[in-house]
Amino acid sequence: MIDALLFDLGNVLIRWDPRNHYRDRFPTEDAMEAFLAEVTPGTWNHEMDLGKPFAQAIAERTQLFPQHAALLAEWQSEWSRMLGGAIEESVALLQEVRADGYRIAALTNWSAETYPKALALFPFLDWFEDVVISGVEGIAKPDPAMFALALRRTGFDPARTVFIDDNLANVEAGRAAGMHAIRFIDTAQCRADLRALGVRV
Repeated sequence: MIDALLFDLGNVLIRWDPRNHYRDRFPTEDAMEAFLAEVTPGTWNHEMDLGKPFAQAIAERTQLFPQHAALLAEWQSEWSRMLGGAIEESVALLQEVRADGYRIAALTNWSAETYPKALALFPFLDWFEDVVISGVEGIAKPDPAMFALALRRTGFDPARTVFIDDNLANVEAGRAAGMHAIRFIDTAQCRADLRALGVRV
């Protein structure tokens, strides 16, 4: 029987995409995509998710791409524009399981510097028993240590817990940690997958 749900945040409950900001900064989509792939790849953002200060990460990248210094600085100064708002259908789902007595917590790859901004914008983040944040802990999904930490802190029984994440590698790591795991595509699919596991939604 499932009695706990462990949620990812980014693109499960909160939309995040650097394109939301940078689309206005380039003349074409191709130019923007080239910048995102070459100058600000996901591996670089992951460094900040692991706790590297934005100022340091931006300075290091600016040394490699000095012609993009202004655009790189906006990764911090315009970070809030990268947010696309709450995924309201998912927030409704979260509210349902919470009201029905399921235990809920979050496990997120998120910078310690920007998480407080999200907390101020999205009141539902206060609904969780705990939020395990990679940038605070210095470890990140899909590292098994991140899942072990979340389970230890929450006291969730992995066999009775569903982990929900949009990243396949993270889903597989959650499954390896002993949890039921769902890859989030959209809320309707997630709801159907939860029902298949016996969750009352």
